[in-house]
Amino acid sequence: MSTVKETVEVEVPVRIAYNQWTQFESFPNFMEGVEEIRQLDDRHNHWVTKVSGVKREFDTEIVDQLPDERITWRTTSGETQQKGTVRFERVDDGHTRVELVMDIEPSGMAEKAGDLLGVTDRQIKGDMKRFKEYIEKRGGESGAWRGRITPGDADAGGTSGGISGGAL
Repeated sequence: MSTVKETVEVEVPVRIAYNQWTQFESFPNFMEGVEEIRQLDDRHNHWVTKVSGVKREFDTEIVDQLPDERITWRTTSGETQQKGTVRFERVDDGHTRVELVMDIEPSGMAEKAGDLLGVTDRQIKGDMKRFKEYIEKRGGESGAWRGRITPGDADAGGTSGGISGGAL
C-alpha cells in the first residue's frame, strides 16, 4: 500500500474550501482521471475513473466528517482499494491549508508499475494544485453539506443529517 500526502494553501476562507470539497460530483473539474462521481446518499459515492486507459468503478463511504475540519473515507467495493482523510486548517480569515493523506493499494500490473514510478503520487499532487486553482477562480463554493458523520454512524448504517446549502 502506498501513502500519498499533499498540502496546498488556498486563498479562500476555511468554510468555502470545506464546503466545495463536500461537492463530490464536482471532482471531475479538478481531478485527473475522474470521469464521474454520483453521490448516492450522505455517506456513499460511486466513482468512475479512467487512468492510463484503464477504467475502474468503485464505491466509497465517508466514515468521519466534521464541518470545516476533516472528511475521512474508504472504498467499499471495486478493485480500487483506498482510504484517506482531507483536513482543513484555518490560516487566517482568507486562507486555508488543505491537507490530503491517502493510502492506496494499486490493483493490476499497470497500476502497480505506475505506482512504483510515482505516477499516483504525481497525479494526486496535481489534483490538489488543480483544486487550489478551481476554488480560487470560483471565489466561492458551488454548494455545501454541513452534516456530521461519526465513525459510529458508519458502523450502525445511520446518517447524520441532510443537505444544507446547495444541491449535491
